[in-house]
Amino acid sequence: EILEVFNIAKFGKVAGCRVTEGQVRRGAKVRLIRDDTVIHEGELSQLKRFKDDVQEVPAGQECGMSFAKYDDLKVGDIIECFAVEKITRTL
Repeated sequence: EILEVFNIAKFGKVAGCRVTEGQVRRGAKVRLIRDDTVIHEGELSQLKRFKDDVQEVPAGQECGMSFAKYDDLKVGDIIECFAVEKITRTL
């Protein structure tokens, strides 16, 4: 969930978020949800905890996220992060 939106000169808009369940990993695929409607699907480009770049953030922690080629962020938006796995079929 987005708690606050920051405007950073180098990165554009950065979402200050709290991870509510699971964990968030850098490079994850994301869906941005506003009013129960998916308004954007893309990729997580930056993941920070305080001023440090991190690889993942566990549930209950706060972090900063920015998205590749998207900056229409609002407080209260929900960010859903997921990974796509390819599984080869076997007979």
